[in-house]
Amino acid sequence: MSKQVAIIGMGRFGESVARTLAKMGHEVLIIDSDQCKIQPLIDVVTHAVQADSKDEEVLKKLGIRNFDIVVVAMGEDVQANILTTVLLKELGCPYVISKAQDYLHGKVLEKIGADKVVYPERDMGIRVAQNITHANILDYIELSNEHSIVELNAPEKFLGKTLGKLNLRAKYGVSVMAIKRNGKIVVAPGAEEEIREGDFLIIIGENKTLGKFNDE
Repeated sequence: MSKQVAIIGMGRFGESVARTLAKMGHEVLIIDSDQCKIQPLIDVVTHAVQADSKDEEVLKKLGIRNFDIVVVAMGEDVQANILTTVLLKELGCPYVISKAQDYLHGKVLEKIGADKVVYPERDMGIRVAQNITHANILDYIELSNEHSIVELNAPEKFLGKTLGKLNLRAKYGVSVMAIKRNGKIVVAPGAEEEIREGDFLIIIGENKTLGKFNDE
């Protein structure tokens, strides 16, 4: 299911998240005070706006509270990052993800209401984009521009069915490499392997089909 995501701050991190979400088919609004930073993305994302994210009236006019997720991706200006996060929560944004420079900055963001704090040194923009749009996905590893590996909770509709019956390769173009079950790993599970409650599936497939597979 497509989500509406606003990303504030078009540094390397923000741009990476924006490009990945747009590629996955989500509605993306990008905001930055520097026109030069949003220019390369105008034809990539849904909407691009040059604006000061610390201006409450601007955020209201953009309807920021109506977005499913807002990512505060600005990094160098810690004060602007914190003020923007505060404004977004005051305006009623349901889920705000804020980028932190370090642990102390992250603790401040948590205190003022950020729903999730990310640290660019640990969280690549692409991985964050995958995780915020697919609640079931626990981890994401990009192998190439076309293929990735994801770990996710076994969807409820899969429970009690064998891999043969699910026929994931034919339906979704993905393959189950392994199943994590009760602390153990079933490697290269066969067609007769039945999916159980609490299973975690490690799946490989094309990026364009992995999103569809998880949204089904």
